[in-house]
Amino acid sequence: MSSANIAAADLERLMAAALERCGATASMAAATARALAFAELDGIASHGASRIPQYCGHLRNGRANGAAVPAIARDSRAACLVDARQGLAFEACALGVAQAIERARRYGAAYVAVTNSNHFGVAAYHLEGIAEATLAGLAFGNSPAAMPAWGGKRALFGTNPLAATFPRRGAPPLMIDMSLSAVARGRIMTAAREGKPIPEGWAIDRDGKPTTDARAALEGSMLPAGGVKGAMLALTFELLVVALSGAAYGFESDSFFVEEGRPTRIGQAFVAIDPAALAGREVYFERVETLIAAMVEEEGVRLPGERRHRNRERAMREGIRIAPELLATIRGLAGETSHA
Repeated sequence: MSSANIAAADLERLMAAALERCGATASMAAATARALAFAELDGIASHGASRIPQYCGHLRNGRANGAAVPAIARDSRAACLVDARQGLAFEACALGVAQAIERARRYGAAYVAVTNSNHFGVAAYHLEGIAEATLAGLAFGNSPAAMPAWGGKRALFGTNPLAATFPRRGAPPLMIDMSLSAVARGRIMTAAREGKPIPEGWAIDRDGKPTTDARAALEGSMLPAGGVKGAMLALTFELLVVALSGAAYGFESDSFFVEEGRPTRIGQAFVAIDPAALAGREVYFERVETLIAAMVEEEGVRLPGERRHRNRERAMREGIRIAPELLATIRGLAGETSHA
């Protein structure tokens, strides 16, 4: 079925209404809807409105606590721990980012972890405020088990998304965003639905053997990007997020894609660094632009984040494209039956 267009503000309002009707506080619903609308504007539909039925299911089945109010649980100068209290992630992450910015300005750098959290959407979304504050930043989190430890076959680590931002003078910041699996799980799910094979190297089956069968891949484990190096990075970020925050490991969580199960209780972390505390802002900007100039000298080089900015500008003009059946589902969750 063809897609319909809807203004970002209208979609955000609908999503917030659906979440609130399913048990989220007004502030939790607003923070979540804002983040999902951002994903849609940037052309990352896998982390946008399609997550509303999932989040609503988590709220209704106790996997997420809709009444949760995040709070600072531990405070130690340039570091602190935010407890999401098993709510949806975005309000807690916003608190964590605000703390990271404030502490980096005061101490030069800051590390803020979030525990007892949920799916945090597009990792780069959380770095927008850090870049606007002219700070360099990192965002990373763990997720339910999807990849094995190197040499194993049992899903143990999450795909563990991470993002980095480097502000520029007079230009949009560099924004790098990726996960550590060879490919997004959504691509394997799409291939399974359509009965199409997947390339070798994307996944293994439940017996640990390489597979091109998408359905067998979904029953097995995804493979890390870069082989053993990707697996070691997944281990590193799992420990940075979980061991330092007390959150749940990926293998201690149930899939994001099921409505019933254990509260996810996963974690996120945010790092903010003030260039003024090191070589200084002028040196920082000069060094960034020197590298960018060298990169774009070569034809075909695209700076990370460029496509998202173009997508955002187009979506703001033309509206967000969304499948009518998904829009109808969200309207239903929001208690709206008409298109008024």
